Amino acid sequence: MKVKVSRKAHFNAAHRLYVKDWDEATNQEVFGKCNNPHYHGHNYELVVSVLGDIDKETGYVMDMKTLKDLIKAEIEDAFDHKNLNLQVPEFANLIPTAENIAVVIWDKLRPHIEEDKKLEVILYETPRNFVTYTGP
Repeated sequence: MKVKVSRKAHFNAAHRLYVKDWDEATNQEVFGKCNNPHYHGHNYELVVSVLGDIDKETGYVMDMKTLKDLIKAEIEDAFDHKNLNLQVPEFANLIPTAENIAVVIWDKLRPHIEEDKKLEVILYETPRNFVTYTGP
């Protein structure tokens, strides 16, 4: 029997969407106000879900305290109150769109989740704009 358990988290971060090789006019046309050269911020909401079988001994799919601690160590501590473009190594050469942030989060968490379990990341950039990533 497959059950999905989820943990909500949040972090605040700044970013700028732009392509280094494009001129300012093209970046402005494509990214609009998200291309602000002084950056802009979001209050990101994150939902991390793990899907798997319930362990017969513990009754857990995954210990929620373990998931909470993993999200804090791998995501919140790395992203919260940071400029994603300048302070988070994964975005040195990757545009920190919501899509790319969700994939980076998934990639950071996946090695810590048991292989037989599925991982899903939902990242809200605003209350109305969000992306979901479940892996390659």
